[in-house]
Amino acid sequence: MTKGSWQVPLLTFGIAVAGAGMTYALAFPAPFLTGPAMAVTLAGLLGVRTAGPPARVRDMVFVILGLTIGQGVTPEVFGAMRTWPITLAALAASLFAIIFVTREMLVRFWSMDPATAFLSSSPGHLSYVLGLSEGVKADLKTVSIVQSMRVLALTLLVPVAVTLTGQIPDRVLLAPQETALGPLLAMILAAGVVGYVLQLLRLPAAYLIGGMLVSVAAHVSGLVSGVMSFWVAAAAFVALGGLIGSRFSGVTWPHLRRAFSAGVMVTLLAAVLAAAFAVLTHWITGMDLIALFIAFAPGGIETMAAMAVILGVDPTFVATHHVARLLMLTVIVPVFLLRGRGK
Repeated sequence: MTKGSWQVPLLTFGIAVAGAGMTYALAFPAPFLTGPAMAVTLAGLLGVRTAGPPARVRDMVFVILGLTIGQGVTPEVFGAMRTWPITLAALAASLFAIIFVTREMLVRFWSMDPATAFLSSSPGHLSYVLGLSEGVKADLKTVSIVQSMRVLALTLLVPVAVTLTGQIPDRVLLAPQETALGPLLAMILAAGVVGYVLQLLRLPAAYLIGGMLVSVAAHVSGLVSGVMSFWVAAAAFVALGGLIGSRFSGVTWPHLRRAFSAGVMVTLLAAVLAAAFAVLTHWITGMDLIALFIAFAPGGIETMAAMAVILGVDPTFVATHHVARLLMLTVIVPVFLLRGRGK
C-alpha cells in the first residue's frame, strides 16, 4: 500500500476524532459514534474527499466491535432466548411491511422505476443491495444516497430517541474490569481467523460475527473475563462513525437534493413501521421496549449493535436480530427482483 493511499483515510479518521471530541464535550448521546458520522458527512458535503479505512483495518474494526458486543453474554442470556422466535417472526413481518409500503410510495410520489424504488426501500444490507443494483436497471447513485441517508439518520436519531425516553440503564455509567492484554490479543487473533472463514462462506458482516462468536464462547466458557479496553472500543466506534459518514463523499448538492426527500421519507416511514412492530412485540412478550426498538431499527448491523453497547441494552439480542434481518434480506431482495423482471 502506497503512502498516498493512507492520506485520505487518515484525514477522515482525524475529522472523525474531532467530531467525537466535540459531541463528547457537549454530552451528546453515543458521542464516539454519532460525532464522527456527523463530522465526516459534513466534510464530504463541503467537498473534502473522505474514505473509510483500508479493507484490513476495516475488518479489524469490525472484529473489535464484535468482541465488544459478545462480551455481555452470560449463561442467563440463553434462558431468555425462548421468546426470541416470536421477536424474529415479528422482525420478518416488519421487513415485508417496510418494503411494500416504502416501495409503493417511491414509485407513486417520486416517480422512481420499480427496481430503483425496491432497492431504495430495502431496510438494510447496504453493500449487498448496491451490488445487486449494478446487475439490474436501477439508478445506482439514487439508491446509494437513499440507503446511506437511512443508515446515517438512524445512527444519529436512535440514541437521541432512546435518551428522550429517559430509559437508559444505569449500568452504562459503570466501569467494569477490562480484559487482560494476553487474552484480548488471543481473542482478536481467533476472531480474525473465524471472520476470514465466514467471509469465504459469504456470510454478511463476517468479521463482526466472527468477533461475536469468539467473545461469546470465551466469556460463557469462563476462559476470559472482563470487558474490552475503553480506548480500543472507542477507537472502533469512531472508525465506524467515520465509515458511515464517508459514504457521502463525492455526492453533489443537486443530486443530494433530488434524493433527499425520498431518503427522508424512506427513513422516517421505515423507522415508524419498525417501532410499531417493536411496540406490538413488547405487548406480546413483555420484553424490554428499548432493546426491541434498537433490534428492529432498520440501520446497519454494525451501527445498531454498537449502539446497543453504548446505550447499555442487551447487545447480543440486538446483534442477533440484525444478523437475522440481513439473512432474510439476502433471500428477499433477489426474489423480488426476479419477480419484477418476469413482469
